[in-house]
Amino acid sequence: MNKGRYKKLFYGLLLFNVLVVLVIISLVFWPAAEGPPRPSQERPAVESSEFTIRTTKQNLNELVNGYLDQALKGSRHQYHISLEEDVHLIGELPVFSTTVPLSVHFEPIVQDNGDLVLKLTSISLGLLELPNQRIMGYMDDHLPMPSWVTVRPKQEEIYIAVTEMNLRSNFQVEVEHIDLEANHLSFKLHVPYRSLGIDMMEP
Repeated sequence: MNKGRYKKLFYGLLLFNVLVVLVIISLVFWPAAEGPPRPSQERPAVESSEFTIRTTKQNLNELVNGYLDQALKGSRHQYHISLEEDVHLIGELPVFSTTVPLSVHFEPIVQDNGDLVLKLTSISLGLLELPNQRIMGYMDDHLPMPSWVTVRPKQEEIYIAVTEMNLRSNFQVEVEHIDLEANHLSFKLHVPYRSLGIDMMEP
């Protein structure tokens, strides 16, 4: 009697253990139900936004000469820019202990990287008859220029590295299109998120 009773208890306990093991295995390997997709934690590929600014040569003329007035304050030799049918630089250069009026006309050529090249079309230094490269050499020596502006006498041009301008806001500017005759000027402005106090989430 006792042996039969213990035998039943033993098989019952064994069956219970087998069921528990089967339940655990089923829970482990049973496919999970699909829930709502998790929000992506990937960092955006860009860290700035790009805006296109369209303006007129009158507005740009005021902006450029306002910058020059500040940059050349206290300088002995001043010059200014006039945007007409082309880019007209007007100033003075020191020659033989005096100054001689300088007048230079350029054609603006937008570069693929957003910079600008001013290609010489005509140049005069008072009544002096000098080679173009010689006069541009004088310009390079005596006209104060920002670090991102390079006079190239041999190429008879001025390279303006607009993309290397140091702006307090850390914005970056690129020239997109310039058509002075049609009064159509457009620029790209890259605004870094960090300049606006926006810290992008790390991955």
